[in-house]
Amino acid sequence: MTSDSLRRYTTARVGLRRAGSSLATSELLEMAQCLAEARDAVHAELSSASLVPQLTERGFHTLCLKSAARDRTEYLRRPDLGRQLSEASRALLKPDPGCVAIAIADGLSAIAAERHAMPVLDELLPLLGEGWGLGPVAIAEQARVAIGDEIGERLKAEVMLLLIGERPGLSSPDSLGAYITWAPRVGRSDAERNCVSNIRPEGLSYSLAARKIASYLNEARRRKLTGVALKEELPQLER
Repeated sequence: MTSDSLRRYTTARVGLRRAGSSLATSELLEMAQCLAEARDAVHAELSSASLVPQLTERGFHTLCLKSAARDRTEYLRRPDLGRQLSEASRALLKPDPGCVAIAIADGLSAIAAERHAMPVLDELLPLLGEGWGLGPVAIAEQARVAIGDEIGERLKAEVMLLLIGERPGLSSPDSLGAYITWAPRVGRSDAERNCVSNIRPEGLSYSLAARKIASYLNEARRRKLTGVALKEELPQLER
């Protein structure tokens, strides 16, 4: 298979064109553009104003939360602050026992959350069926994955679903991740949650991501756990 043939099947940097012993100028310029897009994604801030109307239209009660990081610069320098809620945000969270808590967070790519969180939820909600009590949807700014543990604990949620922008790659500045944590509480480790990664049109489709998330949620409820002890049991599905 030729290099050009491979490039038709993936956005990964394979089969790069060369000019003598160096990369071709076109490849260097494309790489520079990808680096710029990744850098912009990391520094972009989440627009709650664009997400709240979409959630309200779908009948959700929304909460706009912030981490303990005061701004984007501090967030990038202090990952620990991105795992904690600000005092003002803590005061907004009222217990809603037994609910499925959902949060949309910027993470390291706010554009991923803005582009893909709503399409994923639109595909997911019809799959949950009866018996699932949906709590408020939190929009968390300057947030890391573990902030979902505090959100879920304060809501007394049964399970936490966090949709968050992932660390950008050279060909994927807007990849969304979904993290599912049973009985969320501060101090949970990453080994105690499940992740569905690379959600975007060029990666894992919204429909397949939703089916994977729904499967994890249903199994989590049945077995009362998430993490390394909960394996994906979906049959091989087409994108």
